[in-house]
Amino acid sequence: MKEVRAKKQLGQHFLRDEGIASRIADSLTGITPHVLEIGPGMGVLTKYLCNRPDLDFYAIEIDMESVAYLHQRYPSLHVIEGDFLALDLSTLFSEPFAIIGNFPYNISSQILFKLFDNRNQVPELVGMFQKEVAERVASPAGNKAYGILSVLLSAYYDIEYLFTVPEHVFTPPPKVKSAVIRLRRNGVQALDCDEALFVRVVKAGFNQRRKTLRNALQQLQLPLDGVPADLLAKRAEQLTVPQFVTLTQLLS
Repeated sequence: MKEVRAKKQLGQHFLRDEGIASRIADSLTGITPHVLEIGPGMGVLTKYLCNRPDLDFYAIEIDMESVAYLHQRYPSLHVIEGDFLALDLSTLFSEPFAIIGNFPYNISSQILFKLFDNRNQVPELVGMFQKEVAERVASPAGNKAYGILSVLLSAYYDIEYLFTVPEHVFTPPPKVKSAVIRLRRNGVQALDCDEALFVRVVKAGFNQRRKTLRNALQQLQLPLDGVPADLLAKRAEQLTVPQFVTLTQLLS
């Protein structure tokens, strides 16, 4: 129970359903043989990955007791003891790699922002998130769940909501449902705009999502004269990725 308590403090809930673990592992499409699992815990997902001869498989775990267990249970597994959010991904693999995991709820959004920052190195991610987060990431424009991560990630990834996971398959059971999503890098190598400004525009629009873009974008202190009035009258959640690209072009 000591380890369960330690992991719970990190926002982690142990998956104990072997069928779901196998299904998550099988959701990797094989776009790259290099794979990193985040937060393997007691290895319920790990067991379906570490013995596959076609994979160059690593795992990163912050909990020392879990690391010791993984070394004992899977002696050939490359286990990195540390914090994924602090990891320089460029030092891990010399080639693109996929990410997989049952992600701690309290850092799941940070993991996705790090994915966005390393999008040219990570062509695929398969992960279990709190259902609300998964729905937000996979949400299309016009939906209330649509937000910053929806726009930033769908600009560079094709996103699929794979399946919902009930509470009772975890120890301890969370108070919310979970869901598994898959992100695969699309063909966009670079947006047709200033990408740094694109990120600023998206964040500014959603940071005051109830306001029209005319008001929400004031914080950027950029002239809005060249932006059509009908576009400025919309709210951020109404804009698709191409429309955000157009808006960024007009602002620059």
